[in-house]
Amino acid sequence: MSIFKRKDEKSIRSRNLRNRSNRSILHISYAVSLVFVLLMAYFLYFVFCGSQSVIGNTYNPRLDLFSERIVRGEIKSSEGEVLAYTEVDETGGESRKYPFGELFCHMTGYSTKGKTGMESLGNFYLLSSHINLIEQIRNEILGEKSPGDNIWLTVSLELQRTAYEALGDRRGAVMAMDPTTGRVLCMVSKPGFDPNSINEDWEEITSEENDRGQLLNRAAQGSYPPGSIFKIFTVLEYMHEHPYDYQDFSYVCDGTYEDGEGNTISCYGNEAHGEQDLYEAFANSCNGAFAVIGAEINIEKAMELNTELLFNSKLPLDLPYTRSSYSLTDSDTDFLKELTGMGQGNTLVSPAHMLMVTAAIANDGVLMKPMFTDRLESAGGEFFKSFKPEEYGRIMSPEDAERLSEMMRLVVTEGTGSAFRDAAYEACVKTGSAEYDNGERTHAWCLSFVRAEGENAPSDIAVAVIVEDGKSGGATAAPIARQVTDRLFETLKN
Repeated sequence: MSIFKRKDEKSIRSRNLRNRSNRSILHISYAVSLVFVLLMAYFLYFVFCGSQSVIGNTYNPRLDLFSERIVRGEIKSSEGEVLAYTEVDETGGESRKYPFGELFCHMTGYSTKGKTGMESLGNFYLLSSHINLIEQIRNEILGEKSPGDNIWLTVSLELQRTAYEALGDRRGAVMAMDPTTGRVLCMVSKPGFDPNSINEDWEEITSEENDRGQLLNRAAQGSYPPGSIFKIFTVLEYMHEHPYDYQDFSYVCDGTYEDGEGNTISCYGNEAHGEQDLYEAFANSCNGAFAVIGAEINIEKAMELNTELLFNSKLPLDLPYTRSSYSLTDSDTDFLKELTGMGQGNTLVSPAHMLMVTAAIANDGVLMKPMFTDRLESAGGEFFKSFKPEEYGRIMSPEDAERLSEMMRLVVTEGTGSAFRDAAYEACVKTGSAEYDNGERTHAWCLSFVRAEGENAPSDIAVAVIVEDGKSGGATAAPIARQVTDRLFETLKN
């Protein structure tokens, strides 16, 4: 019995060793298979999602090989007008042409001295070719270049021209988008430059003596004190902290507010607004009322709200931009809290960010990612790819968006947005006059939107306007926003 028992034990140990060995091999096989699946998944992701950004990167030396085989494609407006194209001379020399010069300079950008604007964002597409395969093969055999694909933008020539002319000789920016889709309708920054002569003008434009900042896209990269447009954020936080009694707010304005420390804050033009509730104080852009609110609100909660509204955060914007900054602590002085509440203090914002918030208010709190590219076209005139609107996410509740809409509508009917008062549509507006240079000068702001369900409004549009040293937002910036909105509706009706 003992001999058989030892044989059985040896057999069992042998089977156990084989089983453990098999399990180890199986685990290794699973691990190798998992790694292979992950590599395949990454490869597919790179091919379909990531390759364009890598290949299209202006620092990628392989782009030179693309440009040796393909003539750079055209950039077109939403109406099909050519904004940029490549001219080929008799010797085969190529030069990039911009028929509208400065009008689209920050939108199209340039393709020498590096690449900016859509010349950079659309680099991959412009250096790809979807012409007939037989023609491509023929060109390869003969050593000839194939024509690149064309980019159709969401930006309208008509609205771009209207915004450009309305801004005039003043420095500033105008940007508009459709809140429901994120389609950017126009983007103007002044002063600009002529991309046709960027090589010849480069030294002058970039010289230390030049303080005009023509290369700066003020719409996305500008950084300004917000002034009274920041009252949108202050009033929203106040309503969050007073959900049941914010309508009981009351403040008597005599034109000048003085706090307990002897600091004084004046309303624009020292205007005395008299007794006001919260809606009236917002419509009149009363600095005294919002100084009181600014000193009262919870600093920590205000920081949380403003972070949700994309302050100190990345923006869903493909173009280079400057982050808006908001900073305040409980240890700061009451005066700084008061100034911050009314839109001064240390807060800085970009027009693009303010436009996104405005668009979200118009879209029931949902922010759509701003989009610049509408579709792609082969050199043969065939459209082969369309870009769909992309939702960034909800940045405020529908209830908050509706309350802010009501308040911004009151700005038009009773307050500082009188430039829209006789419009054939219902606009919602917030104006702002932001002091800088130690209070000696003032930037002019206007944020506006119109929803298609409003009276006589054929489309949705949100507009942000900043006019440097423009003094009054209501008198200077609001008429520009009105002209852009009017032009859109005129175009759609015709």
